[in-house]
Amino acid sequence: MDLTIVVPIFNEEENIPLLCDTIRDALTESGLSYEVIFADDGSIDSSFDRLKEQARKDPRYRIIRLRRNFGQTAAMAAGFAAASGRVIVPMDGDLQNDPADIPLLLKKLDEGYDVVSGWRKDRRDTFINRKLPSLLANALISRMTGVHLHDYGCTLKAYRREVLEGVNLYGEMHRFVPALASQVGARVTELPVRHHPRRHGKSKYGISRTMRVVLDLMTVKFLLTYSTKPIQLFGKMGIYTLFAGSFTGSLMLYMKFFEQVSMNRNPLLILTAFLLFMGVQFIVLGLLGEVNARTYYEAQGKPIYTVRETVNLER
Repeated sequence: MDLTIVVPIFNEEENIPLLCDTIRDALTESGLSYEVIFADDGSIDSSFDRLKEQARKDPRYRIIRLRRNFGQTAAMAAGFAAASGRVIVPMDGDLQNDPADIPLLLKKLDEGYDVVSGWRKDRRDTFINRKLPSLLANALISRMTGVHLHDYGCTLKAYRREVLEGVNLYGEMHRFVPALASQVGARVTELPVRHHPRRHGKSKYGISRTMRVVLDLMTVKFLLTYSTKPIQLFGKMGIYTLFAGSFTGSLMLYMKFFEQVSMNRNPLLILTAFLLFMGVQFIVLGLLGEVNARTYYEAQGKPIYTVRETVNLER
């Protein structure tokens, strides 16, 4: 299989027929063997019925139905796990991504890249609650991860299959896959893609998601820098804190013996005890992190979703 397109779906009943038609039209003349895996993320409208209608017409359309709404990252992970294509392309199911851009992503991938990320250069969204938070988030993510992309939030991306095999997705991690892929040496680039205004339905995104993205960014930063050596982070903090505690303790003793300041009336006593205690805590936390890191890399991971049923998917 040359290509697998993964489409997370949540309450997109009005968009599904046109989405399937546009995907088919975009790839008809490509000569590629492909499949489209729709991950129905617990839709409560008739999205699943619409998907089954499309799957009956074309066996290349395959469906995974999750038992409840696990979130876009989990739905995407379910699609990745079932994919059989050499290249995997996720895209949104709201018709804002254009399937006609997929051949362009594949052409860029053929230049020797492992990940090609879409860049919604002319984004058709509101500025205050969509564009502005996205600009700030992209700048922050690029700075902290070292992988400079204009649009981490664009779902339309192209991955070589082997890049995704070692990536486990949690939280809102799907947007950070290019940064995680760079950790194992993947070549990452971006390509401007078209972006259309939403035709039907209501957006599931909002400014409230920004906080979750920031928290996941902290996790990604830790994974990129210290996942295999947590003692280097917490141990360093512990040493600095112990040095600070030793300094305040020495200052307290100097004040006692040379300035006749009673220790029990000196606030430095409490500060010294606090710093020494925290220094030991940081070092112990680093050692526990080392143990957990080995467990993380050696144990089998648990899936973050459960599947209710599948259609046209025997694997």
